[in-house]
Amino acid sequence: MQLPSLLMHVPGQPYLDESYRIVCFQTFLSVLQSSKTSDVDDIAFCMLLQNALKGIQSLLNGGKMKLMQTDQIGSLLAVLKKCMFHGLPGLSIEMPAALYPAPLPQYDKRSPVKQEQSEPATFKQTGNRRKKSKGKQRRGELGEEGREDLGDSGNESVLGADMLKLRLGDVQNSPCSDPRTRASDVAYVPAGKDHSSSHYTSWKRISSSESEYSDAEGGIQSKTRSYQANVRQGALACFLSAIKSIEKRVLYGYWSAFVPDAPGIGSPQSVSLMTIALKDPSPKTRACALQVLSAILEGSKQFLSVAEDANDHKRAFTPFSVTIASSIRELHRCLLLALVAESSSQTLTQIVKCLANLVSNAPYSRLKPGLLTRVWNQIKPYICHKDVNVRVSSLTLLGAIVSVQAPLPEVQLLLQQPSSSGLNNSGSATPHRFNSSEQWRKAFPSEGEPPDNPAGCTSSEPCWLLRLCVSIIVLPREGSCSDSDANFPSFSSVYEPCPLRLESLQVLALLVKGYFSVAQSYFLELGEVACRCMEEMDPSIQLHGAKLLEELGTGVLQQYKPDSAVAPDQRVPISVVVTFWTMMLNGPLPGTLQNSPHATLQTSACDALSSILPEAFSSLQNDQQILCVTLLLGLNHSENPLVKAAAARALGVYILFSCLRQDVMFVADTANAILNSLHDKSPNVRAKAAWSLGNLTDTLIINMETMGQSFQEEFSDLLLLKMLQSATEASKDRDKVKSNAVRALGNVLHFLQPYHIANPRFREAIEESLQALISTVQSEATMKVRWNACYALGNVFKNPALPLGEAPWTTQAYSALSSVVKSCKNFKVRIKSAMALSIPSKRECYGSTEQFCQIWSALVVALQKSEDTEDFLEFKYSASLRTQICQALLHLLSLAKSTDLPVIWETITENGDAIKSYVLQYLKSGVEENEAGVHTDLCERERVLKGAIEHLGGIEKELEGKAGVRVSVYLEDVLTNHANATELTEA
Repeated sequence: MQLPSLLMHVPGQPYLDESYRIVCFQTFLSVLQSSKTSDVDDIAFCMLLQNALKGIQSLLNGGKMKLMQTDQIGSLLAVLKKCMFHGLPGLSIEMPAALYPAPLPQYDKRSPVKQEQSEPATFKQTGNRRKKSKGKQRRGELGEEGREDLGDSGNESVLGADMLKLRLGDVQNSPCSDPRTRASDVAYVPAGKDHSSSHYTSWKRISSSESEYSDAEGGIQSKTRSYQANVRQGALACFLSAIKSIEKRVLYGYWSAFVPDAPGIGSPQSVSLMTIALKDPSPKTRACALQVLSAILEGSKQFLSVAEDANDHKRAFTPFSVTIASSIRELHRCLLLALVAESSSQTLTQIVKCLANLVSNAPYSRLKPGLLTRVWNQIKPYICHKDVNVRVSSLTLLGAIVSVQAPLPEVQLLLQQPSSSGLNNSGSATPHRFNSSEQWRKAFPSEGEPPDNPAGCTSSEPCWLLRLCVSIIVLPREGSCSDSDANFPSFSSVYEPCPLRLESLQVLALLVKGYFSVAQSYFLELGEVACRCMEEMDPSIQLHGAKLLEELGTGVLQQYKPDSAVAPDQRVPISVVVTFWTMMLNGPLPGTLQNSPHATLQTSACDALSSILPEAFSSLQNDQQILCVTLLLGLNHSENPLVKAAAARALGVYILFSCLRQDVMFVADTANAILNSLHDKSPNVRAKAAWSLGNLTDTLIINMETMGQSFQEEFSDLLLLKMLQSATEASKDRDKVKSNAVRALGNVLHFLQPYHIANPRFREAIEESLQALISTVQSEATMKVRWNACYALGNVFKNPALPLGEAPWTTQAYSALSSVVKSCKNFKVRIKSAMALSIPSKRECYGSTEQFCQIWSALVVALQKSEDTEDFLEFKYSASLRTQICQALLHLLSLAKSTDLPVIWETITENGDAIKSYVLQYLKSGVEENEAGVHTDLCERERVLKGAIEHLGGIEKELEGKAGVRVSVYLEDVLTNHANATELTEA
């Protein structure tokens, strides 16, 4: 057994060749697949298995071996499943040589250890109750290692009652606050399962006085059990390495082999990782199984997203979505069962972490409500557990609950329950309202007690979770610390352990982010909590205080968005927001922003400062406004790229504030700062600066439209030229920079005045910038970049001062947009190009007849191809694309000259029926919001069509006798058909 040692990777040395690795892998696999012969004793066989497992693990870890072939993966997973149950008391399974990926539960054949155990229905209750009681007493003496298996090897579904009997006994009615006494909500089981049946024996440790072997034999048995536990742990450790070596999409094909599913009526439950977590007598093995399950659950969101059981499925077969939903429910049941039964703090931590992983990935919006309520109620007692790690992981789980698919109605109801429904009513959630002698940690009502208020009723006191987190953050701790406190150097302080306070701050931030309506009643008080944290000496506490501040600011911003569903009277009042930010700016925020030794803290403080509500900023005192701007402009020169990027982004937010954007000096200072960052060596800084430059140029357009000539004349020509040149250069950068650089180019070219365009210094820069836009539209860049480039060209077409239709670049621009509208894979880019083609307001802007007709023909082809796509996801945009193309076609018809009509008529002659059906559909669709967010109602569409008919009718009248062109007649026929169809619908 020297082979595993030989495989240990020495850093800096090359690993075994691929061919040798495969030979070693097959050798170890053969050892694991072999059966124990009679001439090999148990301990030697365990050592053999253990070394083979170490060998495979070494290949996976040190050799970076990737498992790709199905037979290789299936064979390995089969032996790992066999080994992870090796020697588990009362359970023995026979596995096939290989597992195969399947969406349905895998079949595994169990061989009974004893004949009577394979027939649980034949058990009868005997008079052996006294021995069982004795076994329970021994369990208490033996502690963590005293767990044994159920007499019945296969019925994990009956664990609930027996485990609770074992763990709780007669202490369920005692006043002890141990979490394990609070099991009323845990052992929920599928309908039809009777957990009070006396046909099943409870778990017990067999004492030597009850056994049939001598003390020497007992020692051998104990040693054998220890070696068997090592094999199980080795198999689970190897499984953990295998998970990292297998693609997740491949791994989930074996989901049903390792994750429990609710058994059908009358059928036993398949063995799974939860079998070990619930049955294994070794806490270390139980913890290993939970680690493996956590690794499987991590990143499973997409796989689990298909689950659905919100509707009752009454079909002859069980859909895959229902199978996965059933598995998710069973995982909740088993993990909560394990939670209440566990005595080892380390294993308990793993259970809670596993639950947090499950909660983070399960699609609760597609499942029947109730799962999160059970988790919520059951985890509450563990917040006051003696072990700090258990408390921290419990808070992590609560954070997962309030962040998963927020806002969920079920969680909303849980948060709206008053504090008294989870804790004694002994205080409130904030420094102002807290009593420092609060005893919230010591009093938990029974799970069965009804809350003071029904769930969903608002209360004058804060929700339990908000109150809990603030208590942990700001109150001095009570009582002595646990042994695990020694791991944390900061425990000598008067506050709760630092990891616990940090986790509480993170949960509080997640609560504010997902359920702001719950937290907003305590908006100022939570601001005080953030202030207190930023005033502390510990940079990590300061950092999370700043993050909480940012979430509070963002919550208010969301409420005041134009499309917000929150009624004005339900929002945080502006006056309160002003008070909040005045407190911050008079408090620790300016100092935190200047705390240069801690760049991450400065970055978070910068992000927090950018979350201020514009309406509140304009109401701040003048000196506080100047302070904010001065701090951000100063931080934009920071040598740290994180800080510089955050400052550049914050300036991009501030430039949109109405009270600042009209200040020419501020716009100029911001422009210079942003242009400086746009040339930074850090790609992240350049990306943020490009975004801010896009916002700044949006401001130029807004000011041009609202302030007119006065602003344009005051703004520096030299600075405008620098912006044009810098944006052109940035448009050749990586895509994250490029997408906003082209947006800025479109805005600057729209902003230019005739005297700029006539200026020789601008001429070359304008030509280069236009060529940059055209080449970007035609490039293979990301769709976002091309979308922005089409949008930018549309902006360019709005500037009447540019020689549109005359300059050579016009032909190139129209050609690029015409190509994109016909053939781009992304329909959003097609929509934006069609929109750009419909912007010029005069016929001469489209140039020659040839060019005009090319645009017309391209739009007709694009209309016919509007349903052609290889990507099904694009199909949902096809209606918007047709709407935009029809608008562009009618716009062109309303501008057409007599020389354009022959080609237009030729197109109609060839494709008249198809065009007619699309235009009728466009007219019929009524009020529809197109991709640009413009509402075009039915009357407006008809008006445009009538305008085109009138325009073309006049031209055709002049041409009468010269050409047989009847485009107006064709359009009148379309309008008549539409009118008739409308009358029939109304009738």
